[in-house]
Amino acid sequence: MFEKAKEMYTLQKQAREIKKKLSHTHIESEQDGVKVTLNGEQEVVKIEISEDALTDRKKLEKTLESCFNKAVKKSQQIGAELMKQVMGDKGFPGMGS
Repeated sequence: MFEKAKEMYTLQKQAREIKKKLSHTHIESEQDGVKVTLNGEQEVVKIEISEDALTDRKKLEKTLESCFNKAVKKSQQIGAELMKQVMGDKGFPGMGS
């Protein structure tokens, strides 16, 4: 019983370390003069829009949507990979190889 509690404490500690690492990880997605930067916690860090991208509002809206979606997806993949590294060897179903 004590061993399980110890293992849970270790997992919580590792999860906090992953969260910290993700907050310092920046993910960029760039397309048609628009660049979106998120951190690993999927918070917007920066948005850059070129002068050329401002000329067509509809295209800009679609480009922003696409950039955000790509950055969020990439962020999720990075987070999942980090969690897999921690959880994969713990014997939890669905985690690891």
